[in-house]
Amino acid sequence: MTPVVAIRPEPGCSATVQAARAMGLRAQAHPLSEIVPLGWHMPAGAFDGILAGSANAFRQGGPLLGELTGQPVYAVGASTAEAAGKSGFRVAVTGKGGLQTVLDELAGQRLRLLRIAGEDHVPLDPPAGVTMATVIAYRVAALPVSPDLAFSLERGAVVLLHSASAAEHFAAEVDRLGLARCAIRLAALGERIAAAAGPGWASVSAADEPNDPALLALARELCHEPLRG
Repeated sequence: MTPVVAIRPEPGCSATVQAARAMGLRAQAHPLSEIVPLGWHMPAGAFDGILAGSANAFRQGGPLLGELTGQPVYAVGASTAEAAGKSGFRVAVTGKGGLQTVLDELAGQRLRLLRIAGEDHVPLDPPAGVTMATVIAYRVAALPVSPDLAFSLERGAVVLLHSASAAEHFAAEVDRLGLARCAIRLAALGERIAAAAGPGWASVSAADEPNDPALLALARELCHEPLRG
C-alpha cells in the first residue's frame, strides 16, 4: 500500500495521521509549516460575532480572545468549531463548504463580525447587511522537506494538501530537491488547493467535501491504485 503523507502544521498533522491510521492507511506526519502567533489590536466598536476560518484563530488568538468570549462564533467547519468550544465560545454556525458559504447563510441579517484570520487568507464578499473587520492573529512559517520525507516521496506517496499555500510550498520543495512529480499523487481539500499545486503529478484529486473524512476517503482510494508509466 502506498503511504499517505500529511504535511499540514501541528497539531492538525498528528490528528490527520491518527485518523488515517484508524482507517488502516500507512500514514506519516511530516509537517512542512508551523503556526507562529502574531500580536494584534482589537478594532474599535462593538461586534455581533466572530468569523473564524481556522482552529488557529483560537489556538493562536492570544490574550485578547478573553475580551470576546461572550460573542457567538461563525466557524468554517467542525474542527474550528471544536477549538472555539474548547476556548469557551458558543458556536452559532458550523459551516461545511468554506467561509464564504458561512457568510452567505447570514444574508438578510444585520451583523458586524470580527474575522480572526491568518496572514494568508482568502478574500470574502459579505452579503448586504453584514460588515466585517479583519485582524491577523498568526502566520504560517514554511519548513523544508526532511531527508526522511524525500526518501518516501522518491518511492511514491499520496500527499494530503490542506491549503493552497501548502500546495505551492510542497511543489516548490519537490522541484528544489529534484524529486519526480510523476511519482507523487496529491489529494487536496478542494479544487482551488489542487490547482495551486500545478501540473506534472501522477494525479491530482480534490475531496468531495472540504473536511478530513472526505480527504482521507479520497486518499484511501488513491493509495491502492498502482502507478502507471
